[in-house]
Amino acid sequence: MSSVDSQQRILSGMRPTGKLHLGHYHGVLKNWVKLQHEFECFFFVADWHALTTNYDDPSGIEHSVWEMVVDWLAAGVNPGSSTLFIQSRVPEHAELHLLLSMITPLGWLERIPTYKDQQEKLREKDLATYGFLGYPLLQSADILVYRAGRVPVGADQVSHVEITREIARRFNHIYGREPGFEEQAEGAIVKMGKKNAKLYRTLKNRYQEAGDMEALETARALLKEQQNISLGDRERLYGYIEGGGKVILPEPRPLLTPDSKMPGLDGQKMSKSYNNTIGLREHPDTVSRKVRTMQTDPQRVRRTDPGEPEKCPVWGLHKVYSDERTQMWAQNGCRSAGIGCLECKKPLIDAIVEEQKPLHDRAAEYESNPDLVRAIIEDGCETARDAARDTLEEVRAVMGLKYR
Repeated sequence: MSSVDSQQRILSGMRPTGKLHLGHYHGVLKNWVKLQHEFECFFFVADWHALTTNYDDPSGIEHSVWEMVVDWLAAGVNPGSSTLFIQSRVPEHAELHLLLSMITPLGWLERIPTYKDQQEKLREKDLATYGFLGYPLLQSADILVYRAGRVPVGADQVSHVEITREIARRFNHIYGREPGFEEQAEGAIVKMGKKNAKLYRTLKNRYQEAGDMEALETARALLKEQQNISLGDRERLYGYIEGGGKVILPEPRPLLTPDSKMPGLDGQKMSKSYNNTIGLREHPDTVSRKVRTMQTDPQRVRRTDPGEPEKCPVWGLHKVYSDERTQMWAQNGCRSAGIGCLECKKPLIDAIVEEQKPLHDRAAEYESNPDLVRAIIEDGCETARDAARDTLEEVRAVMGLKYR
């Protein structure tokens, strides 16, 4: 697979920590459904990552895995348009993690912002383990084993993509300088023909001398079109323009996703740790009960007391689910005490139940046929392993581990 093609490949995953909620749906899954029609997508269940913090109680992992996969399918993630698989069923993740650990400085892992944050948040757990320290490197292996060029993340996860870029750069610097690299690269340029060779050299100079990113992108496109050079030559020329060696592990880029605007039942971010969630496939009666019992503006004690929507957790849900007309009705009715709090909540209940109806319908099909779900994952694991093997074959070779 070429570095240029890697820009069309996406990798993303989730830990199996139980049933998903509407925060996952609006923050991640709706984006996955969109991306699967625009890119080559690999979506995986990060079961090894679940063990980094829950190693002492793995009893719920297997059940959570299948529940989560059904949630994905119910949300519209299509196994015909994307590859769905379980991380631990593709052992190449672990092998690349091990090989990358040979070249990754310890300080790089210790400085990851979430490392200390998670230690602070999970103080009741013993996280003085190599698995917890090394989980960012395992994340890097997850990405690099598929040579994924783009990784959809929120702003708080960009640091994980950045360390992956640094690791890929270090790996390519150490192992990409094959003997006679420059001679082979110059020979590949000649194979492109006079016109294309001249254009490539011009773009190379513009990028190396002036940092012209447009020149780099144009050069990538030029290389992708070439029919006279091999895949290996294309990789060499991609690395040559950046002043390095052959690109073995392409550097991924973060694909920033909008922050989830889905508030919880208390107005905070929807999270299981806050116990403020509405499940992705919540029963309509439970949805109604949860929304009806939500706290409202504390100043509005009696039905006749005017309220302020900006101080009410219910208003956060209106901003997600209600059109402009309904939002105006809720604002005016609240401030004038023209409507009661239960009346204000009614259109939200209706909107959430309506949104979840197709999810319930799709989930029912898969829940009644667990063999189908397992077959989808089986196929996905085979596809993922094929892609991962290609990467590991080259990684082993440059690290001196290819024996005949």
